Amino acid sequence: MEYNKKPIYIYLLVLTVAAAGGLHIWRVLFDNFAVKEILLEGDHIGVLQSVREIPGFLALLVVYALLIIKEHKLSALSILILGVGLGLTGLYPTFYGLMLTTLIMSFGFHYFETTNQSLTLQYYDKETSPIVFGKLRSFASITNICAGISIFFAANFLNPKEIYLISGGLVIILALWAFFQNPVDKNLVPQRKDMILKKKYWLFYALTFMSGARRQIFIAFAVFLLVKNFKYSIQEVALLFFLNNIINTFLSPYIGKCIVRFGERKVLSLEYFSLIIVFIAYAYVESKLIVAFIYIADHIFFNFAIAIRTYFQKIAEPEDIAPSMAVGFTINHIAAVILPVIGGVLWMIDYKIPFIAGAILSFVSLILVQLIRVKSKV
Repeated sequence: MEYNKKPIYIYLLVLTVAAAGGLHIWRVLFDNFAVKEILLEGDHIGVLQSVREIPGFLALLVVYALLIIKEHKLSALSILILGVGLGLTGLYPTFYGLMLTTLIMSFGFHYFETTNQSLTLQYYDKETSPIVFGKLRSFASITNICAGISIFFAANFLNPKEIYLISGGLVIILALWAFFQNPVDKNLVPQRKDMILKKKYWLFYALTFMSGARRQIFIAFAVFLLVKNFKYSIQEVALLFFLNNIINTFLSPYIGKCIVRFGERKVLSLEYFSLIIVFIAYAYVESKLIVAFIYIADHIFFNFAIAIRTYFQKIAEPEDIAPSMAVGFTINHIAAVILPVIGGVLWMIDYKIPFIAGAILSFVSLILVQLIRVKSKV
């Protein structure tokens, strides 16, 4: 059976669309909503981004949730929670209100991502999973394009509160559809229902940790830099996201194919080398146009990170996939809970410091990835 004919593919595709669209709308509106309506500063943003990553840090609890609910059902439930958090965001325009709704939305998103990765690796073999990851990312980008266009025009006659509420309702509808589907393949290898840490997976853990630390600097401060230092409006942020997703719609499937052809070490090496340049550019570029190109390049290279998961699939025992994805998400978010707060304080000293730290983390990752030893096609 072709990968796109499996019931799980359609199931994950619908939930990916819901997750991508919901998160995209939240992110496009977030910085303008926070800066212009709640009047928050860099230190507030750092705290909020740290709170946003707490659910990722607690992703290991997915292992125990699977004792009482099937993994695909947990995926749908997670999207439902995401929709609730998204819809409530505009109703509480205060620092603490935004903190609460961010936490709810983030629990949904992070628990879906954990189960999404796990299910993809379980249902597809080592040659197919990179292709599926790439295709799902491509559809996520298409969704983001549609969401970006909607926000671009909706912002002219709807306020952020109304956009959040409508978007949250749409996400909830998709989640309810998925909750009553049954895409299960009964021939899958049963997954362990306990938390595991194995010495032979140490490089996967290390790369996952560094990826989370580096990524949080981007998530917490890249768009904030555009809004705070370069005075981007909601429409300009939406347009930038639109261009970014147009590019990634076409590139994402090829990234999966490149992983299959060239192997994880080469693909990740290119990512980390490029990100060193990207982070240094964030710190020193003064052109509003150039920083937009940097942002798009950052997103392109972020997609290469699926190679960390496909590397794990090649070294892992089949029954370890679900618990290891949960543990991996927690490891990914250890630094994520702390770094945005520290970065927010450092931003108040000099906004360049968080981005220079990102360049250093990328360099360390570049060194670590040279230790990958997986046979590739060439």
